[in-house]
Amino acid sequence: VVLSFVDSPVSEIRAVGLPVLSGKVDIANVRLEFASGCIANFTASRVSTERVRKLRFFQPQQYISLDYGRQDVLSFSVGEARKPDAIPSVNPQISVVKPEVVKEEPLRAELRAFLECVRTRSKPLVTLEDGRRALQVALNIVEAIQAHAERNRLNILNR
Repeated sequence: VVLSFVDSPVSEIRAVGLPVLSGKVDIANVRLEFASGCIANFTASRVSTERVRKLRFFQPQQYISLDYGRQDVLSFSVGEARKPDAIPSVNPQISVVKPEVVKEEPLRAELRAFLECVRTRSKPLVTLEDGRRALQVALNIVEAIQAHAERNRLNILNR
């Protein structure tokens, strides 16, 4: 998802993964730096007490939070004229908007889009090249986690 927003190659990967309850990576933190200067931080945990599926964007004067679990979006903007559909905010300088989102089961939507592309012979939203690029970044992250474990003499199973 992040790679689709950032049209720039990954220039640096920093990744740490630790076994907490098993011999495998139970919690991981990854920082991707892109050639454009954009930075993406990821945290994944098998030991968290909550299921958190969020994507957050920070840019000058704005913060956007996408919650995949609740299927909603909140947009916080500073210095923007207060919109009529804005949610009341503790700070009057911050405008909070919750755009309407069509809620649907993600896998069902993905399958529907795939079948539509097959039926109409149209180009999918996510191309083979997009998938290849995402897989390569994921493999590089796994490699970075393993390298960190080796440097710090952590015993992490590869599988």
